[in-house]
Amino acid sequence: MTALKTEIFVKAHIKRLGIQGIPAYVMRHGDDDAGDLIVKLCTLDGQSSLFRREYDLDAGERYWVCVLNGKETEVDQFVSKQCGFDPDLWVVEIEDAKGRHLLDMKPS
Repeated sequence: MTALKTEIFVKAHIKRLGIQGIPAYVMRHGDDDAGDLIVKLCTLDGQSSLFRREYDLDAGERYWVCVLNGKETEVDQFVSKQCGFDPDLWVVEIEDAKGRHLLDMKPS
């Protein structure tokens, strides 16, 4: 199965969020074809969560996981550090007081 290009996924996800009335923005534009993507969710109360896709070797599938919860300033510092490591990295920011991100999460 061919992986979906990052740019296409980002555009589609932002559109999906917009349909639900959830604002989302590209904060950093990475490599269009194969750049990794992290998603920052701001709950508009000074707190944020950060999501990234991981790969399950056993199942052969990618899934979203929350890698950080905390103060928005701490999450921003982590994002800045990641951008320094990966010049191809995409960063999408979602703003939703209800904490909706519409990412498909791996079942617990």
